[in-house]
Amino acid sequence: MGSVVDAPVVVEEVAENMLGDKKVTVVFVLGGPGSGKGTQCANIVEHFGFTHLSAGDLLRAEIKSGSENGTMIENMIKEGKIVPSEVTIKLLQDAMIKNENDKFLIDGFPRNEENRAAFENVTKISPAFVLFFDCSEEEMERRLLGRNQGRVDDNIETIRKRFKVFVESSLPVIEHYNAKDKVKKIDAAKPISEVFEDVKAIFAPYAKVA
Repeated sequence: MGSVVDAPVVVEEVAENMLGDKKVTVVFVLGGPGSGKGTQCANIVEHFGFTHLSAGDLLRAEIKSGSENGTMIENMIKEGKIVPSEVTIKLLQDAMIKNENDKFLIDGFPRNEENRAAFENVTKISPAFVLFFDCSEEEMERRLLGRNQGRVDDNIETIRKRFKVFVESSLPVIEHYNAKDKVKKIDAAKPISEVFEDVKAIFAPYAKVA
């Protein structure tokens, strides 16, 4: 009976996941600070031919471009305001349209349930799945404090605050997709090489054709 119910969903996604004239595969990558998702995204790009899109990088690039949109984003950040979901979504959408690839890792977005709903409403794209790098607060603290990258925000109180914000805002997103059986949870506390073995098993269907 389950398969009968599932069938229309698949058809609907095939019809919807269009960007311009191409069908795209989108994977949301979520994980707290220090979860190692950046390292694993680079591995996925190299081995499985995805394009990595970081919401934060796109916002910074837009600011750097000096465009009217970039100036607006910069002013909002300076004033401590949250950049509207639609602005970030437009940047992600434009980046996907301009890129010749049709497989994308979207990193650091959606940050919250409002982001998620807006992304699906605006783009009509539903992610293939959510890759969630699950890591304890203690392990993240250990990693971030041991980085020695000279980052001002890598002190213990700030790290704890960043982790708390991540958990509170991202949990509803993860729960939403979990209810649709779309969350692939990775134990990110393992060594990098072991984590990538788990990642590879998930991405095997997307292996690059030689």
